[in-house]
Amino acid sequence: MSGARSGMPGVRVWVDGRLVEEGPSFDALDHGITVGDGVFETAKVVDGQVFARDRHHDRMDASLAALRLPPLDRARMDEGIAAVLGVGPLPFGRLRWTVTAGPGPLGSDRLPGAATYLVTAVAQDRPPSSTSVAVVPWTRNERGALVGVKSTSYAENVVALAAAKRMGATEALLANTAGELCEGTGSNVFVVRGDRITTPALESGPLAGVTRALAIRWLREEGMDVAEDRLPLSVLDEADEVWITSSVRDICAVTRIEVAPAARTAAGTTLAAPAVSARTLGDGPGPLARAAQEIFARRAAAEPNP
Repeated sequence: MSGARSGMPGVRVWVDGRLVEEGPSFDALDHGITVGDGVFETAKVVDGQVFARDRHHDRMDASLAALRLPPLDRARMDEGIAAVLGVGPLPFGRLRWTVTAGPGPLGSDRLPGAATYLVTAVAQDRPPSSTSVAVVPWTRNERGALVGVKSTSYAENVVALAAAKRMGATEALLANTAGELCEGTGSNVFVVRGDRITTPALESGPLAGVTRALAIRWLREEGMDVAEDRLPLSVLDEADEVWITSSVRDICAVTRIEVAPAARTAAGTTLAAPAVSARTLGDGPGPLARAAQEIFARRAAAEPNP
């Protein structure tokens, strides 16, 4: 497939009605490329089946509405999903579908016309049950225009994740401008204190994660104490357990928290290191993480499109 020529073998690509194996796949003037004017969703695929497809479609519709773009043509997108999954078996993998504003001027204005629809898929290993994270000095703007939008404008996340990976972590955690714990670059975060599990409220600025919502619902239904609240970043120093959740990781326990050093912005401003401490939380998932992982796996197997 086309991914092989860009150093990513095995990536399946569909754009606007056709599987792309050779040659160009995107318009150079597409607004998704020139200004990041688009939205996307990522879901896991298990044995060729997309998990929580309807929830992801619903969230994409919310993102499109926030950008004042037309609603998702679900039949058209499902055609692309079926095409990439039909290339061959996919025991476990990552599926991403994207809608952009289509070709436009070299600026922030849009031209009327059809949106661009893109679907990609790739096989990957199943994620581990635990990982390490790094708290980085950049912040989320909980009052910004893209709050709650899964936008293709992801450069901030690229910078933050690269900083975390330099420290040996697989995810970066960010505060918001009020100094509250917000989210990861591609995940939501949960903290455990005693028997109480808390995740940052949406008012703090995180993306309304599909796995986040299912974890809250399913864990509550199974008798666990789960709350949404505004949390100071310092809660990471007090937590008995920390988890991150995402569409491919499900519930992943954090065993080590690193803290990134001060950073300099492109404008030359120095951002102080986050006011939390590096710490180790264990060698693997804690007791509540293990219970939550078992619940999520069992419920997901029983309800593939919850």
